Amino acid sequence: MTSILLKNFSEQPKGLATLFFTELWERFSYYGMRAILVLYLISDTSSKNPGLGWSNENAIQLYGWYTALVYLACIPGGIVADKYLSLKNSDILGGGLLCLGHLSLAINHIYFFFFGLFSIICGVGLLKPSISSMVGNLYKENDLRRDQGFTIFYIGINFGAFFASIIVGYVGEIYGWHFGFSLAGLGMVLGQIIFINGRKNFNLSLKPKKTTKTKLKLNKIEIDRIKLIALASLILIIFWASFEQAGGLMNIFAYEKTNRFIDFFNFEVPASWFQSINPLLIILLGFFISALWLNLQRRGFLSSSIFKMA
Repeated sequence: MTSILLKNFSEQPKGLATLFFTELWERFSYYGMRAILVLYLISDTSSKNPGLGWSNENAIQLYGWYTALVYLACIPGGIVADKYLSLKNSDILGGGLLCLGHLSLAINHIYFFFFGLFSIICGVGLLKPSISSMVGNLYKENDLRRDQGFTIFYIGINFGAFFASIIVGYVGEIYGWHFGFSLAGLGMVLGQIIFINGRKNFNLSLKPKKTTKTKLKLNKIEIDRIKLIALASLILIIFWASFEQAGGLMNIFAYEKTNRFIDFFNFEVPASWFQSINPLLIILLGFFISALWLNLQRRGFLSSSIFKMA
């Protein structure tokens, strides 16, 4: 797999490696925190690994609001990046807020807990749309490597998610929730260092582009495309709402309702480890899918983005 990764990187713009590892560590911090957030909320205050002692209902409610705001924050975050800060500056500021937020969760105090969640929401809103746009800006409009580049970038996300569930989940459940939050924060610090050191690889201005307002009349083809995007967005909202239950209801079910003890190893599998299954499958299949898209495009078989998403 390492040889496949190196081969794919060798065919891509230089800046992709920096964005790959930046996003890997950013997602390590995000999914690591997500893996233990609800478990921390519902753990009894008098248990061996004490949490906040909330009810399952209240924990799921907070998790739902937090997750929804993380996704919604990307809309104003993208606008701020385009109009006021630039992609680079938004990435740096967003990364700084994420470091602050994750490390605030490491402090055992309810005020720092809510401050940490707020900082993470703002940080993701600034960083996530910016870094994805930076990947797109590495390629010219008709560059056949673009789809493969985004697939490689997506694999980096899932590398981070996989190891986060395993490492942060284990540390949080075995040694203490705040140690897990600390580890997630250190991951984000690494991602920030990688981006700042590698930002010279991007031919992007630190100043946002000037924009002008114009009114355009859409033709029938463009209107049909907008309708298709709206339909795809609705489907994606339903998909991601279901997907995020991995850190909520499914996490609680694994924690409370499953027998996770392996007699042969005398070891109880942490509930958070179940969240590593999805990213592992994506990692195993992602390299081959990225090579498939590039091969098909070189042969003239061009498929739509909607088809690839499906």
